[in-house]
Amino acid sequence: MRGAGTARMSLLRSISGRLLLLTLIFVMLAEVLIFVPSVARYRESYLMERLERAQIASLALLATPDDMVKPELEAELLRTAGVLNIVLRRDSIRELILAAPAPLALDATFDLRTAGPWTLVRDAFACLLAPPGRMVRVIGEPVQGGGVAIEVILPEAPLKEAMLAYGLRILVLSLIISAVTAVLIALALQRFLVGPMTRVIDSMQAFAEDPEDPEGDIAPRSSIAEVAAAERALARLQTDLRAALRQRARLAALGEALAKVSHDLRNLLSTAQLLADSLDGSADPRVARVGPKIIRSLDRAVSLCASTLDYGKVEEPQPVRRTVALRALVEEVGDTVFPDGGGGPGRPIFVNAAPEGLAVGADPDHLLRILANLARNARQAMEGAGRGGAVRIDARPEGERVVIAVSDEGPGLPDQAKAHLFTPFKGGATRGGAGLGLAIAAELARANGGEATLGLSTTEGTVFEVRLPAASAAALGQESAA
Repeated sequence: MRGAGTARMSLLRSISGRLLLLTLIFVMLAEVLIFVPSVARYRESYLMERLERAQIASLALLATPDDMVKPELEAELLRTAGVLNIVLRRDSIRELILAAPAPLALDATFDLRTAGPWTLVRDAFACLLAPPGRMVRVIGEPVQGGGVAIEVILPEAPLKEAMLAYGLRILVLSLIISAVTAVLIALALQRFLVGPMTRVIDSMQAFAEDPEDPEGDIAPRSSIAEVAAAERALARLQTDLRAALRQRARLAALGEALAKVSHDLRNLLSTAQLLADSLDGSADPRVARVGPKIIRSLDRAVSLCASTLDYGKVEEPQPVRRTVALRALVEEVGDTVFPDGGGGPGRPIFVNAAPEGLAVGADPDHLLRILANLARNARQAMEGAGRGGAVRIDARPEGERVVIAVSDEGPGLPDQAKAHLFTPFKGGATRGGAGLGLAIAAELARANGGEATLGLSTTEGTVFEVRLPAASAAALGQESAA
């Protein structure tokens, strides 16, 4: 029983099942709209037929000598006409032609001469809903000028039975028409829509199970424009996804190999860096001239290897957003990027211009990495150009956000860096850089509900902006107290 119920529910959830059900409903509604006037017309025809028979019976009676017939013949005429009483109006005279032996009690009168469509429909349903045993009088016009009017009295029960039988025949016919129509539509739907859609679904499932197998790709062949468009779109999607998956697999393998190379290379460079540090105090003028350049090159190489290894950590921890006091955190950024304090010829200093009391809602570790990466890039750009000046971090409220600006007085970004900003290995802001610091900063800013953008970049300096949700001063005070 449960299996049968499940099958019925599956059928109703399918397009074919729902279309079958809707077809049955719509056809039955159309049949109801046809049934209502049809029943009214059937009742009218039934009564008109009784009036015609009554007129024939009255003419037969009038054709006899002295309008006299035997009681047996009179009863036969009334039975043949299907009425109990016949009255003929001629020349303003109302004449009782035939009558039942017992007096009749009337329950309703219907005048077919003046009845319109709505009246006929109303009277038909009144007949179907009326209590049994009613006697009704019907008035109509005689055919071929046989008088002014003809009246008959008849029992309503035979009329009601005939109407119910007629309605049952219409109902059965409607069900047959609905079933045949629904089956034909279902077959057409299966042929032109469900079948092609099933092919699309099967192809999608085959692709999901084994994306590397091209045998599961769909071959567009439907003659229906919409289905053919869906098949072509799916075929393009399968091709593009397969290429993207292959490229991703290759990049993953390449990244794994690069991480191993970077790890070993960093160890080698660290050793070379220790050895190069001994050249710093050499008395040889040539060594003194090239030694700092070698040390800076080794520093950049070690930094590149470290950045590559950090970026290779795909799983960044989820941010734990708290209320962060900006000025204190910017002070940590200065200690991280400028542990030596900076200053001197061609060496910038760090300026913490973040106002007191301004706070953001962010993960403090993530925010420290964002600002440290931007500040480190700024210092390297200025030192690479041999410029002094300051790396400055300030902040300002902007609606429900706080804008943190990291500015420098360097030579500005190269055109290639501007074209591929925040793109790993393409958007390096300094010569020899990989652009990983900017990419990581942008990724962490998005994870904390903000964004990192380039404010401006000229030959006089560069400004990066980080927009993060603001935190209220009250919340900051509560957290500080805690």
